[in-house]
Amino acid sequence: MTTPSLTNSRSTTGTVQTEPINCLHFINGQFAESLNKKTFENINPATEEVLGTVAEGGKEEVDLAVAAAKRALDGPWKKMTLAERSKILRRIGDLILERQDELAYLESYDTGKPVSLAKKIDIPRAAYNFHFFADYIMSINNEAQQQDDQAIHYSYRRPVGVVGIIKPWNLPLLLLTWKLAPCLGMGNTAVIKPAEWTPMTATVLMEICKEAGVPDGVVNLVHGFGPNSAGGAISEHPDVDAISFIGEPGTGSAIMKSAADSLKKLSFELGGKNPNIIFADADLDEVIETTIRSSFINQGEVCLCGSRIYVERPAYEKFLEKFTKETQKLQVGHPFESETNVGALVSKEHYDRVNSYVDIARADGATILTGGSRPDHLEKGYFLEPTIITGLDRNSRCVREEIFGPVVTVMPFDTEEEVIAQANDTHYGLSATIWTNELRRAHRVSHQLEAGIIWVNTWFLRDLRTPFGGMKHSGIGRTGGMHSLDFYSELSNITIKL
Repeated sequence: MTTPSLTNSRSTTGTVQTEPINCLHFINGQFAESLNKKTFENINPATEEVLGTVAEGGKEEVDLAVAAAKRALDGPWKKMTLAERSKILRRIGDLILERQDELAYLESYDTGKPVSLAKKIDIPRAAYNFHFFADYIMSINNEAQQQDDQAIHYSYRRPVGVVGIIKPWNLPLLLLTWKLAPCLGMGNTAVIKPAEWTPMTATVLMEICKEAGVPDGVVNLVHGFGPNSAGGAISEHPDVDAISFIGEPGTGSAIMKSAADSLKKLSFELGGKNPNIIFADADLDEVIETTIRSSFINQGEVCLCGSRIYVERPAYEKFLEKFTKETQKLQVGHPFESETNVGALVSKEHYDRVNSYVDIARADGATILTGGSRPDHLEKGYFLEPTIITGLDRNSRCVREEIFGPVVTVMPFDTEEEVIAQANDTHYGLSATIWTNELRRAHRVSHQLEAGIIWVNTWFLRDLRTPFGGMKHSGIGRTGGMHSLDFYSELSNITIKL
């Protein structure tokens, strides 16, 4: 690779890859190969072709990145005012928008998602994450109390220190910026490990951070894998003070064990098996329109997708008829085609895993109303038709385990008590959706669902000031607004005796 930038490693339109797209580490403000020169291939999930190579880092590269991040804590970054950091965050957001098309195509190359979706959601939201926290950090207030005439107590915020950010592959840039923006806003430094399947937009973000004026060493990027690789080295490192992780519960458990010896601060956003509860009094047309999105957007590779659909029996048959009809209208195709609604799953490994659940459903005697196989017109790529499954018992693995693909189960229910019990009968507790026009029922059911995020008559409607996170195996802690800033700062109480 002749330049660390990805800009010159692709066509100007982004529609045809003309040269290998190779990704390097970013340590102390410089792009670098691995010390041992090791690399691994990055595969385009829509074509099964090699996009390029990725530097494979491990303990040595993480050690260098953490050392750079620790030095940067006491450098120019420490001396910057809140207003100066806010200005840099805003500039990062602006630069993301300036490179929106490039980033959208790179995200599509990596993930297999429709480029139209990346342009509409992933990249604008990535920019907004920085714009939001640029404004939000300027509005925070610390506590102060007067204790009669004896003393004044006030709180003081300082950075946590070096933060390890281990990010997922489904919304790579969006979710990285969701963590990095408040991390930098509170004056921390970061060592980032992108998911090995989606390395490209994180690499470009390092260029953007440098251009925006982030001092060397404040943000560092090490590519690699999980255990016994870059991810494991970050979670074990004694000089990493906190870990922010988004991914699946098994990896979260492994990180927690690795981080235990050094008592790191942890923030986990993990999986979900989210119920979508539809009462018979709901507006069915509105329900169908949103449920198509909440089931199949981003190929169903969203932790918030409502993959368990429960429909009150009087509306069950009508819902299935309309839902199946609208699902069959979705176009599965190459991510760069304008009419594509559903792209490719992210990797061969994940494609095989999702298909295995369709096989499990068939073995359990389920009915596949639509989907369940590769589209006939696509010979290559990890494509799966949007799939609707009925006739399963509540104990089926397809109902209980997170599939993370374009696969949903639909089950009828008769009473409010019954559906609440089924919705809560899971190890997960990330989100839930309720559809009803009866106000008291909306509140009553919401209060009984064991989930961190509950939507009524909507889905994925977010205000970045509100708490985001899950219960049970869906996560630890909350992010969003002040909740994010609390995680990325340490609070001291100072008492002045009068």
